[in-house]
Amino acid sequence: MGALVRCKPVNLAKIWIVIGMCCGALIVMGCERSEERAATALPHTPEVAPPDAGLVQIPLDSPQLQQLRVQTADMVPVPTDEVTAPAKVGLNPNRVGRVALPVAGRITRVLVVLGDAVTQGQPLLTVDSPDVDAAIAAALQAEATERQAKATLAKAKTDLDRTLELFEAKAAAKKDVVGAQNDYTQAHEALLQAQAAREQAVRKLTLLGLHPSDFGQKIVVRAPIAGKVIDLSLAPGEYRSDTSTPLMTIADLSTVWVSADVPEPSIRFIRLGEPVEIGLLAYPGETFRGRVARMADTLDTQTRALKVHVELSNPEGRLRPEMFGTLRHSGALHPLPALPTTAIIQEYGHSTVFIERAPGQFERREVTLGARQGDSVPVLSGLRMEDRVVVAGSMLLKDR
Repeated sequence: MGALVRCKPVNLAKIWIVIGMCCGALIVMGCERSEERAATALPHTPEVAPPDAGLVQIPLDSPQLQQLRVQTADMVPVPTDEVTAPAKVGLNPNRVGRVALPVAGRITRVLVVLGDAVTQGQPLLTVDSPDVDAAIAAALQAEATERQAKATLAKAKTDLDRTLELFEAKAAAKKDVVGAQNDYTQAHEALLQAQAAREQAVRKLTLLGLHPSDFGQKIVVRAPIAGKVIDLSLAPGEYRSDTSTPLMTIADLSTVWVSADVPEPSIRFIRLGEPVEIGLLAYPGETFRGRVARMADTLDTQTRALKVHVELSNPEGRLRPEMFGTLRHSGALHPLPALPTTAIIQEYGHSTVFIERAPGQFERREVTLGARQGDSVPVLSGLRMEDRVVVAGSMLLKDR
């Protein structure tokens, strides 16, 4: 018989551990395949997009829809390159008269008060001055000197004629003729000087308004222009020796100047003589029109602005110095869509309109507005020409 084969004993515990691990793996694989089959079997649900937050919908049978009025925007010409600058009313410097004393003296009477309307040449005050008598005396002396010079010239002319006759008769020497001619020339020059002195003295009397032979007269100071007394700084009895300091100011307020500080970037849009519009705080909603009368030659170093002066007619006296307002200058006109003010909704500091996209559907859209023109306002951006806008009933859509 052959030899018997001896086998090693089998470890049953290890066999059962391996069998358990295999079974676990099979169970896990089966679960994963079951989940894959279940996922494949479920129907796909598409994602739903969120509704448009700027779209407002109203049912077609809603009564509110009947209260809305929709129309396309009107096209209006709107100025481009518009310049706006703060302005102030002032005096017209070409129509201001400052009154000073012609000579030193004591003020005896003041014939006007602050705010009086005066005419050109109207007496304003009287002055008692020692220069009055001195001026009259100088004029009388100049007249006497002129008369004496005329007499001297007449005598010199007679002496010259007689000397010439004697010289022709060979009864006088040549040197006598030369001497007579010299005396006549000197007398003629003295007369010319006397006449000039007299004219100067008379001219001074005329400027002071004095009669040439009445000592003790009072000087009457008269208004240089017609207007209103806007400043007065004197009283009767005061003695004034400074003839350069004005005592009162008279201004013709039939025209005024409106001065504005135009920013440096906007200077190129304004030219001398161009029309501008002025709005004043005292008269809201009213526009005054004038033309640029003067532009400064240099910029203000602090504000970097150019002073522009506009002359305005003021026949009724409504424009008063120191009034504040705004200067506006418009460039070329450009067509832009315009909406009535009822179409504009203000929300959180922004201007909003509602655009009809379809019956019962309205889009909320933010727009940029220009300067209001009456009951309408131009739209600078945010609106197309073909857009249909809710112009009445917009408040019904605001809170929806």
